[in-house]
Amino acid sequence: MTTPPEPLQHDDGVPSVSIVIPVHNEAGYLPGALEELFDELESVPATVSVLIAENGSTDATADEVRKAMDSHSNLGILQLPDPDYGAAMRQGFLHTSGDWVINFDIDYFSGEFLRTVLVTTDRADIILASKRVEGADDRRGATRRLATWAFNLILRLVLKSGVSDTHGMKALRRIVVDDIAPRVVSTQDLFDTELVVRAERAGYRIVEVPAVVEERRETSSSIWKRVPRTLRGVWKIRRDLNKDEPVTDSA
Repeated sequence: MTTPPEPLQHDDGVPSVSIVIPVHNEAGYLPGALEELFDELESVPATVSVLIAENGSTDATADEVRKAMDSHSNLGILQLPDPDYGAAMRQGFLHTSGDWVINFDIDYFSGEFLRTVLVTTDRADIILASKRVEGADDRRGATRRLATWAFNLILRLVLKSGVSDTHGMKALRRIVVDDIAPRVVSTQDLFDTELVVRAERAGYRIVEVPAVVEERRETSSSIWKRVPRTLRGVWKIRRDLNKDEPVTDSA
């Protein structure tokens, strides 16, 4: 079931931005987070809509979104039956209409990142908020910082990617969403990784900007439980990409 936000106005000189936020079982956390998000959006010089991609929740998450929609006409909901973060992100992207599509998490978003996107649009097709570029401030625990470093090493060695961080906040030009998102087959944790790497190989311009990362709450998922699935997924991405363009290992 989809209840979209009010249609975006594509006025000359005023960019339109669609924000997609996948959520699963967030009934308790979501109301306060949405109010904080909309407070931050007030100072963003763009026409903005927010689409919550609810996927497989067993609590009242969808009800809480619909309550918030009474106060925010630019808020909508996309409901999907199965809990799958990556699949929710992909379907959310494809249900948007903005000139730029932004991926936020319900506990990781930034009005400052949106303002940075709007002043970077003339030189980028994808803008990544990186936890690893110069100027970034990663305030998470040592284990999560180590996991990010290790995953970036895998990106470089296995997928030959030049970006430093594919997870987290990102912005994509409409043409990238329409061209690349339908071709991505990975779901779960690796949809955005495959999306970025495919776009990188297709020649789209990617700009990384430093992110300030501070966890708003304790993470509910175990990094170590995801490791086997992540490694299998990365090798699958490599195989799928090699079907289109073989990767040559560097000496």
